[in-house]
Amino acid sequence: MTNSTELLYVISGEDFASAGEASTSFKNELKKLNVSPEVIRRASIAMYEGEINMVIHAYGGTARVTVDDKDIKIVLADNGPGIEDVEKAMQAGYSTATDGIRDLGFGAGMGLPNMKKYSDEMTIETHEGEGTTVTMIVHREPEVS
Repeated sequence: MTNSTELLYVISGEDFASAGEASTSFKNELKKLNVSPEVIRRASIAMYEGEINMVIHAYGGTARVTVDDKDIKIVLADNGPGIEDVEKAMQAGYSTATDGIRDLGFGAGMGLPNMKKYSDEMTIETHEGEGTTVTMIVHREPEVS
């Protein structure tokens, strides 16, 4: 039987003062579950990038995490405007962030590319005007080929 831990984080939109709190809590939970430091690093970066995207672009949302013996699954769901052009949004450096967001040090256009880079699997489901769901999986053990 596989052990599984479920975590839920509610992320507030446009609340830059609390941006990163969910990722920090997530990282601490992974440490308690004795996840390897490298996997914690990768999963935490992916989670942080998704959290920041929800704060900047999507009026907040939720992060549902399942941690089991094999994988960490992160499902980020928001009710934002959706991603108009996913292919373009996946390009490093492309951003729709406002100048005000950039002045705060966010919106460099690395969110989705880093989410993909630090997860082993990633899917994006988006509908204009209805929101976006990003599902990322980080394997706890390296793939054997």
